[in-house]
Amino acid sequence: QVQLVESGGELVQAGNSLRLSCAASGPSFRSYTIAWFRQAPGKEREFVAAIRSNGYTYYTDPVKGRVTLSRDNAKNTVYLQLNSLKPEDSAVYYCAASRTVILSTTRNHLAYHNWGQGTPVTVSS
Repeated sequence: QVQLVESGGELVQAGNSLRLSCAASGPSFRSYTIAWFRQAPGKEREFVAAIRSNGYTYYTDPVKGRVTLSRDNAKNTVYLQLNSLKPEDSAVYYCAASRTVILSTTRNHLAYHNWGQGTPVTVSS
């Protein structure tokens, strides 16, 4: 079973950038769909972005144009580049993975079987 570890979250000022990492261990990383979700206090878990094994990416509207997903299969790692951060981006960010994700459920957290522990991002004004 694949294990996921997120890292890179920290306190930053609005307008700055962060790169979050999701490092995976286990078989067949190249075939996994990797997604990022975030959850702020008092709010439900929210889809952020996902990248499929073929490199196709999905982004939620609030982050389009400010976020880039990439994957380094040699390092079994997916990177979430966050630019022009806003206070409303503050949340705990989680990565998730699944070997099989139906296209219509890519943005649904129930489609993912493996989760990391989360890394907190705090954006100050």
